[in-house]
Amino acid sequence: MIETGKYADVKGIKTHYHEDGKGEPLLLIHGSGPGVSAWANWRLVFPLLSQHFHLYAPDVVGFGYTERPKDIQYSVNVWVEHMINFVETMNLEKVSIIGNSMGGALALHIANRRPDLVKKLILMGSAGIEFPITEELDAVWGYTPSIENMKKIIGIMSNDPSMGENDNLVKMRYEASIQEGFQESYSAMFPPPRQKHVNALALTEEQFRAIEIPVLLIHGREDRVIPLDKTSWKLSQIVPDAQLHVFPNCGHWVQIEKTEFFAGQVIEFLNK
Repeated sequence: MIETGKYADVKGIKTHYHEDGKGEPLLLIHGSGPGVSAWANWRLVFPLLSQHFHLYAPDVVGFGYTERPKDIQYSVNVWVEHMINFVETMNLEKVSIIGNSMGGALALHIANRRPDLVKKLILMGSAGIEFPITEELDAVWGYTPSIENMKKIIGIMSNDPSMGENDNLVKMRYEASIQEGFQESYSAMFPPPRQKHVNALALTEEQFRAIEIPVLLIHGREDRVIPLDKTSWKLSQIVPDAQLHVFPNCGHWVQIEKTEFFAGQVIEFLNK
């Protein structure tokens, strides 16, 4: 998987995405960290999952290399509609979805809004339920570009402190965050007070209880950005057909910190 993928016209938005593999379709929706893209989020699991499924990993509008339309007002509704339109543009009749962090919230909204499109959900370190914003998430959404700040963000995301000293990773994410238009759109998405953005991503308990499809919740036990006990644990008690898998010694980046184990969980769940 390389950083540059394909482009599709999705209801007038030039959308960048990665595609690989064969079999049942699987949509991968990335999170909301600075410099994030589908490639940054999913590059390690793509070679593993593409052996089993037909993968589609788009850059959500406002992120990565997808077009940033002028005068767009970023919101949950805009992102959810973009992902629904992407699925329909790709002519996918029924798709399973992996959503990471903010991407998990978008996946929940898609399942709520268009249950006809969704077969199964995998939510990893997912937002989508109201919780008191953490200092760490506030720092992620309040990022301003510098090497030092990116080191701090990567240190927050991972349970392994040395990951923040990984010069290649820091450089890759920092350089992504300063590409033309990236920080301008990012800073417009989550202005303070940022608790309102957590709340905007959330569904109601009634909406959670109406989700009838199988749901796999995956969370790092040491996640400081989106805490396990305030989110995935609660969702596992509410969503009717939800199961929860917790990875020990793992922060917010399960797909990076526990790549092979994460892929194994996904494959087993989707092949049931």
